[in-house]
Amino acid sequence: MKKWLKRSAMLVVGLGLVTQLFGPSQSLAASQSSFPAPEQKIVNVAHRGASGHAPEHTMLAYELGLKMKADYIEIDLQMTKDGTLIAMHDTTVNRTTNGKGAVKDLTIEEIKSLDAGSWFNTRNPGKAKEEYVGLEVPTLEEIFQRFGRSTNYYIETKSPALYPGMEETLLELMDAYKLTGVNGRSSNVIIQSFHPDSLLIINEMNPNIPLVQLISTPLLGEAAEAQLNSIKQYAIGVGPNLNRINQDYVERVRNNGLHIHPYTVNTEENMRKALDLGVTGIFTDYPDLFDQVIKDFKRKK
Repeated sequence: MKKWLKRSAMLVVGLGLVTQLFGPSQSLAASQSSFPAPEQKIVNVAHRGASGHAPEHTMLAYELGLKMKADYIEIDLQMTKDGTLIAMHDTTVNRTTNGKGAVKDLTIEEIKSLDAGSWFNTRNPGKAKEEYVGLEVPTLEEIFQRFGRSTNYYIETKSPALYPGMEETLLELMDAYKLTGVNGRSSNVIIQSFHPDSLLIINEMNPNIPLVQLISTPLLGEAAEAQLNSIKQYAIGVGPNLNRINQDYVERVRNNGLHIHPYTVNTEENMRKALDLGVTGIFTDYPDLFDQVIKDFKRKK
């Protein structure tokens, strides 16, 4: 592990200039089957579950996302003091539970005692439901147990520097629940991260898992080419902020053989804008709305 971290630290510059790792003719993206979803499919990712309708990263949010025709449920990962992977966006429990403190300083037993649903009712009185009161923070294993191999998961390694061994624990669970296919098309899981070193660790352990590089501020114009060329050595797609991309950028991504899934797109106007730009999918809190927008978009083509 330490040897690999040292190696990746030397190779990762900025957003991961890792051509040293594969060479121009040995791109992982090119050697894989490309992606779990067919090229022509527009991917609908339920961002933290159907989080516009239910408390994010709860079983009810994931169940609702799937009912609303999402292709993937997105799961952000944090790790507890005693090494359990849980679904939570923030590094602290403050925002989405009735507790306080950093996830890394709390045991799974302490986190399980928290109410992860009532906050949603308080902040969204028009969508409040009694069933949201007292919802638990789910572990990743519980999610796999509940939904199994019939569901596709889009998993993000959040703040991996805080959690040494996060990647190994994740892949061990994926293997235990038979969620790792022999190639990109047979995998139930896509793994994404803003941290290229985390993706490189995963690629070293299992080069068949499809990876997506998240980018908060992508380079545009000609400057994008070097960045995209580096990313495609280890990833099959990018996840940029929709507000920071344009038509030229999307075309460059697609011309590099990469998928593009912008985040987080919650209005019908922006969903249509993203599709007009040529994206291959989006992250949304409202997968039901995006499902309808996709249908309308295809009818008009």
